[in-house]
Amino acid sequence: MIRLQDLRKSYPMGRISVDALKGISLNLSEGDFVSVAGPSGSGKTTLMNILGLIDRPTEGKVLFGNRDAAGLGRRELTRMRRELIGFVFQSFNLLPVLNVFENIELPLVIAKKGGSKRERRNLVDSLLEEVGLADRKKHLPSELSGGQQQRVAIARALVTRPEIVIADEPTANLDSATGERILELMKKVNKENGTTFIFSTHDPDIWEMADHVIFLRDGAVESEQRRKIQ
Repeated sequence: MIRLQDLRKSYPMGRISVDALKGISLNLSEGDFVSVAGPSGSGKTTLMNILGLIDRPTEGKVLFGNRDAAGLGRRELTRMRRELIGFVFQSFNLLPVLNVFENIELPLVIAKKGGSKRERRNLVDSLLEEVGLADRKKHLPSELSGGQQQRVAIARALVTRPEIVIADEPTANLDSATGERILELMKKVNKENGTTFIFSTHDPDIWEMADHVIFLRDGAVESEQRRKIQ
């Protein structure tokens, strides 16, 4: 589904240029459950931003099917992000003036998905049950703990049933029991819908559940493991 060919990303730093990615080539299959691991400064965030069509590579190709996203204009990239990708940001990025239900429903409204208002409500309510926040749906983000906000962000990422979910440390703000529950939900969505999940994480539980683990170091792929998790 996604192919990266000799991907390079450099950032100008005064008179010098810093290489964040150094010729990365990867194939990510439809329905992969991918963990991107590596120490700080390894290039994880840069790679995730390029995969999420938030940033562009300096060189190389980012192929979604046969389309090279690296050469698309801003409007087309926005459309692809809206239609294909769900995001879970470590900083949550919830809208403070909207309650929990409204934050989760918003992507459906923007993308004109989910059917009627009643169908949208049923879908959001179902996800709220899945992430354990049915009793918080009228609360504002400021009235939630960090872990609860993370669960809202995860539900928001899943609500449009995207083909790809990109998640930056999705369990970082969760206790172990809640983190396990969220991972089980994501694995269920992965298996039942064929959704591709790409995680940037230090969480060994995600590494254990992943069927494709990519280790980065100094902007390059240090190792890559593929395995089939039952």
